[in-house]
Amino acid sequence: MLAGLKKKKKASRRKKVAPTDGKSPNNWSLYILKCGDGSFYTGITNDLERRLKMHQSGKASRYTRSHGPVEMLYSETCGDRSSALIRECEVKEWPRAKKAALAESGNGKRRTEKARSVRRSPINAPRS
Repeated sequence: MLAGLKKKKKASRRKKVAPTDGKSPNNWSLYILKCGDGSFYTGITNDLERRLKMHQSGKASRYTRSHGPVEMLYSETCGDRSSALIRECEVKEWPRAKKAALAESGNGKRRTEKARSVRRSPINAPRS
């Protein structure tokens, strides 16, 4: 999948049009969150603060909503959306230890904002 995305980006001939909403098309970021259960969540966004608030309020993704409060471990600027998607696929293929090492490396931007506690639903509990 990663090779396909790189090939598609290289072949893209779409004109770059300036956005009318004031947002730059080249400010996409990759981020890694640590969930309440210790698992990692990797995603991309063009507004880190807004996306973190969405994750904290339980309105961003089903995964973070069901895995408790989140903490921003790492973020990096990737440029345009295509580059961010390619980087996201690359990082998602990594083992947990490599993601943890990236977060600890200090490259990019590290954050330590914690969300309020969110209870897990019994629907998501493991069956016996």
